[in-house]
Amino acid sequence: MSKKHRILVIEDQEDVRENIVELLELSNYQVESAPNGKEGIKKALESPPDLILCDIMMPEMDGYEVLYLLTKNPSTASLPFIFLTAKAEKSDFRKGMNMGADDYITKPFEEMELLGAIERRLEKYKELSNASGMDELVQHAAKYQNIEELSKERKTQTFKKKEIIYREGDFGNFVYKILNGKIKTYHINEDGKEFIHDIRKEGDLLGEQSVIQNNSRTEFAEAMEDSKVMLIPKDDFQELIFKNREVSGQFIKLLSNNLSQREKELMEMAYNTVRKRTADSLIKLYETYSNDGEKVTVDVSRADLAGMVGTATESVIRILSEFRKDQWIEINGSAITILEPEKISGVKF
Repeated sequence: MSKKHRILVIEDQEDVRENIVELLELSNYQVESAPNGKEGIKKALESPPDLILCDIMMPEMDGYEVLYLLTKNPSTASLPFIFLTAKAEKSDFRKGMNMGADDYITKPFEEMELLGAIERRLEKYKELSNASGMDELVQHAAKYQNIEELSKERKTQTFKKKEIIYREGDFGNFVYKILNGKIKTYHINEDGKEFIHDIRKEGDLLGEQSVIQNNSRTEFAEAMEDSKVMLIPKDDFQELIFKNREVSGQFIKLLSNNLSQREKELMEMAYNTVRKRTADSLIKLYETYSNDGEKVTVDVSRADLAGMVGTATESVIRILSEFRKDQWIEINGSAITILEPEKISGVKF
């Protein structure tokens, strides 16, 4: 049985509030209510609901103040928010939408109008919340934005193997969508050694972080093989991310998750053995190049693999020889065929 969605109704008119609560409970929602804005904010922060219905014209604290304050809190910033209003003036609609409201329902309203609006907002929020990466978030967000599709009539650019797409310190004027090929992102330490922290493949986005933050690139990006990318201008990408409050909230969560993952990788670099780190890097390559369970062959230089592992090239070559002896991989020049991914992923030390 699917979990009931929780809805918070903030409405100062008792009869209206009770009618809405009854309607939503009959429609299989779990409902809480508040008679004013202050009580509504308190309940939302104590236990964030899945959606908020809020009247605009309330004493002491109106709906605009409620939305503003909830938007400032990370736990409630991206929650679907629908205004209830007895006024239908364009200025009210414009003010609410500019503040980030997701929808308006004008009282009196038809039951199906309210239920339909709630279902649409919950479905949208579910899609955005389930996005596992920035590229998925962008794809979902584009469905709900009134801007030109990101992939429509964009310029493309081709990069040869080992060609630099951008350098650390460059200003980010574009986000790149990879149409084909593989691209690595990496840092160079004071000794001139590379540390590869990600490999992007077809369908992924590249360079989005500096565009969102509106600052210089903090990494290098280089084609690992001949690659073709689509150029998405900074302004278009920023509009997609920041125009909608829900999208912005999910983007913040993704950045937090990425930061946590990067911290985890750094801890593993510090404490895991070279053998374990080599195994983890091979599995990362396996997942990047895998195609419906087919045998995976990765063409990667030993220097690049050493950059992923964070060790000397000679150490990586030694560990690869051990894996080949165990018949977990095959080696043919720079190509590595992964034969036993489960055994490699099970390496503990």
